[in-house]
Amino acid sequence: MTNYKDDFEYWLSKVNDDEKAELQAVQNNDEQLKRRFAIPLEFGTAGMRGIIALGTSCLNKYTVRRATQGVANFIKQVGDNAITRGVVISYDTRNFSYEFALETASVLAYNGIKVYLYNDTHPVPMCSFAIRYLNAFAGIMITASHNPKEYNGYKVYGADGAQMSPEDTAVVVKYIDGIKDYFSVNSVQINAKRSQIQAMDNELLQDNIVVIGKGVEDAYFAELAKLSLSPDAVKQVASKIKIVYTPLHGSGYKPVTTILKQMNIPCNVVEEQKEPNGNFPTVAVPNPEQPDALKMGINLAKQLRSSIVIGTDPDADRMGVAIKDNNGEFVLLTGNQIGAMMMNYILMRRKDMGILPANGAVVKTIVTTNLADMIAQSYGMTVYNVLTGFKFIGEKIKEWESNSKHTFLFGYEESFGYLSGTHARDKDAVVSAMLFAEMACYYESKNIKLYDVLQDLYKKFGYFVEVSKSIAFGGINGMAEMKAVMDKLRSKPINNIAGLPVVKFMDFSKSESKNIDGSVEVIDLPKTNVLKFMLSEDEWCCVRPSGTEPKLKIYVSVKDATQELAKTKNQNVLGFMEMLVNN
Repeated sequence: MTNYKDDFEYWLSKVNDDEKAELQAVQNNDEQLKRRFAIPLEFGTAGMRGIIALGTSCLNKYTVRRATQGVANFIKQVGDNAITRGVVISYDTRNFSYEFALETASVLAYNGIKVYLYNDTHPVPMCSFAIRYLNAFAGIMITASHNPKEYNGYKVYGADGAQMSPEDTAVVVKYIDGIKDYFSVNSVQINAKRSQIQAMDNELLQDNIVVIGKGVEDAYFAELAKLSLSPDAVKQVASKIKIVYTPLHGSGYKPVTTILKQMNIPCNVVEEQKEPNGNFPTVAVPNPEQPDALKMGINLAKQLRSSIVIGTDPDADRMGVAIKDNNGEFVLLTGNQIGAMMMNYILMRRKDMGILPANGAVVKTIVTTNLADMIAQSYGMTVYNVLTGFKFIGEKIKEWESNSKHTFLFGYEESFGYLSGTHARDKDAVVSAMLFAEMACYYESKNIKLYDVLQDLYKKFGYFVEVSKSIAFGGINGMAEMKAVMDKLRSKPINNIAGLPVVKFMDFSKSESKNIDGSVEVIDLPKTNVLKFMLSEDEWCCVRPSGTEPKLKIYVSVKDATQELAKTKNQNVLGFMEMLVNN
């Protein structure tokens, strides 16, 4: 912990008059001072994310400038090629996303680094795409994904379009940590108004800053169009199908509606949630994983007699879906269910069309359902399980491009992130919305309900039920408390969970897997602080700390002969794991 009071006084002496008022309002509140200055905002493997406020622990123009100078120092030490290839900068609709993007561009430009700045809000996948399309060396996305409105964040990408590797991130962090004075970072002055920047495309804003827009967008949409698998079915039923879409005030509105229009798939947009708004006034949290987030979409679907609602989060990398069950009631699908249905559709259609490669592979995370493994293997496809974080899926794409060992077909994680195609190296809710809508058309042309498609998968492979739960650790000691819980769980053998035997205990921090017979296997993945308890070949529970927040996440995935039995088993396992964590 730093001397937070000294840091506060220093900031108070340095900020402008408007900012002084914000700091003076909390100067007698010791708890607020600690929250703002006690612990510097961490730059982790996914960048940084924090509450928008002044202070070293928060996200503001000074912490953004400092992080950007760290990135600039990293690029400069790589050499001239990295400097001239430059950095793509994108940003979503959150409060101050545009301003933070300009700050980022200004610092990089001051350092002589070429910048490709998007002319308006664009989602994560379009940032990832542009890096490779423009042969840039890196990318920066200003977003806090699906966090509450008080947050914003800063994500860094490598030359392959995936989030920056842990090795390169570690170097960037050293450079950032070396900048002790947050007010020492220099930047160029940008004098253009936002409306002027919005009107630009492939034009110079400043000597080192190129504004990009429609040209890159068109190339992105052209890549997505190549991934269509059922154009004939779309032609047959698109005029009758009614899809409701909500961007939840985020950056997905233009790209999702654009690609659906190009595909000739009509959609009905929730008007109240169409416009960009960083306060997200119609939802508690702009997270399509939450039932309330799709509530307005579901209400519109009921009015239109639609059976499908699609929602994307503010940076349009995650997609949520609600469909009607056999009782006519809307149910929110889990990320595991959406991914399983999309994977099955993609593999099935490729097989039908004779374009399913013999060396095809799918990639999922270690906390994603084993239903995915079973589906992929039924088509003769290879399955790879990687650590949590889409960058590890991106790494597999890069690896296979270099050695041709596999053809990447689909990747997904249970937290509502999916990718079809290799145009991007992060989860892409735009192509996911396109493919889910097309899948709906395909099954409609066969007179099959989407809900029945899911139930048929369960009948074939077993009724899987998955759940995840986050347990928050508040205060400045939250991270330390979380570590203590993880140490406790790995220190004492757990042989039984809710009456189910632990057949294998996997400690990813040691790359070690212990079987019930005492034999030990090596886990061929990078070391990370994750524990996984295998209850059978396809059932497990997992505990891991969040990489961005003081939260411990518990994941449970079980299956049984019926959905009711699986739900009961899941509840029992989750309850047991909560007891272990809390006691």
